[in-house]
Amino acid sequence: MLEINSGLILWTILTFVIVLVILKSAAWKPLLAALAAREESIRASLREAADARGEAAKLLEENRRQLAQAEVQSQRIIREGRDMGERLKAELLEKANATSLHMIEQAKEEIRREKDAALIQLRAEAGELVIAAAGKILDANLDTPKQRQLADAAIREIAGASGR
Repeated sequence: MLEINSGLILWTILTFVIVLVILKSAAWKPLLAALAAREESIRASLREAADARGEAAKLLEENRRQLAQAEVQSQRIIREGRDMGERLKAELLEKANATSLHMIEQAKEEIRREKDAALIQLRAEAGELVIAAAGKILDANLDTPKQRQLADAAIREIAGASGR
């Protein structure tokens, strides 16, 4: 059934060796060179990916640091704005208080002047009334300067008695 043919085995081995030698010289070196190139390409890609990952990590850390700085700066700006607002508010309040005190002082001064003017006018009218009344009561003819001296003396007495 199965016979071993030594010629066929010899030719098969010989053909296999020849094909092996041909493949080794013609295909094996280019195939190994292509595999080596592919291996180097994969290694280079892995190095580039590792470098890119490292660069991305650095950029991420830089972004985080800049974000933290921006947060600190924004908080500082907000705090400075609040402080400036408070100072401005206090300044405006102080100016308003000073203005109102000035207005009150001006009003008091105006009242005092008006009061003094009214008192002077009242004294003049009172002097004239005193002179008229004294003239009627005494029915004497006194000259005008003399009447004025008497009226001023009467006003001083009245003012002294009233506490002014």
